[in-house]
Amino acid sequence: MALTAEVKDELARIQLGKTSERAAELATILRFSGGLHLISGRIAVESELETELLARRVRRDIAELYGVRSEISRVASSGGGRRTNNLLVRVLDGGETLARQTGLLDARRRPIRGLPNKVTTGGRGELAAVWRGAFLAAGSLTDPGRSAALEVVCPGNEAAMALVGAAGRLRVAAKAREVRGVHRVVVRDGEAISTMLTIMGAGTTVVSWNELRQRREVRATANRLVNFDDANLRRSAQAAVAACARVERALEILGDDVPQHLRYAGELRLSHRDSSLDELGHHADPPMTKDAVAGRIRRLLAMADKRASDLGIAGTEANLPVELDEA
Repeated sequence: MALTAEVKDELARIQLGKTSERAAELATILRFSGGLHLISGRIAVESELETELLARRVRRDIAELYGVRSEISRVASSGGGRRTNNLLVRVLDGGETLARQTGLLDARRRPIRGLPNKVTTGGRGELAAVWRGAFLAAGSLTDPGRSAALEVVCPGNEAAMALVGAAGRLRVAAKAREVRGVHRVVVRDGEAISTMLTIMGAGTTVVSWNELRQRREVRATANRLVNFDDANLRRSAQAAVAACARVERALEILGDDVPQHLRYAGELRLSHRDSSLDELGHHADPPMTKDAVAGRIRRLLAMADKRASDLGIAGTEANLPVELDEA
């Protein structure tokens, strides 16, 4: 997950000037990385984060935007099949006030199910902040390739749909899906991933990601061309072997009763077994077109097959190797 860490480090260092963008990012981080809990009858806001850099960013924004103090502690987490020591940012004193101000609590003191309306209806800067906050809290980025994906794990279906809606307003295609009860939003197309990284503010990482993507595309194209050439060569070789086997049988069936021009074409085929029809034409004296060569060989085989049918013996395909006959 080196790419994921690289993106998150870059995003966590972005300095935002607009208060509304800072508030949108913070609200989304709190929503996607923890949420609201009831502790001793009081509402606490908790956020479990992966790095000290992000934890400091969240604590600073909570203090500067809302004037609320937060606590920080280390917690053990077993997410992704490996234990990590994440950082827990918690606001207990003033937790309900913070929850109301960020929009995590509605007017009836109920936790919201999606994202605060005020952040999802904002402008492009606020929508970019929403995606940046979601990715910082619960996002991942895989290497370019057929299975490339920018993915965010969401706290519920409503939050996933709100994130998809924000992406749509940013003109980036994203899809929500549920796997084993876990809701995710995924951006898969390479261009869309590049666009979203740029929108979120990962300008340096997107350059590295695009370079890696281009190298892999070039390698994949080269591999496809090699495989295509190999397949063509294999088919050409099989066709040449089959043609030579049938010509040999045709000359055997007809014996001396072969028109000279057809015998010449057949012997030309047998003398240059690996050559294409075009190359056979160049070997002929005088030179012939490949259509002329193919036509004479075709008439030779037809004449031999008719003779074999009249005599009740095996035709020209009797000489085909077993593997070609089965194919």
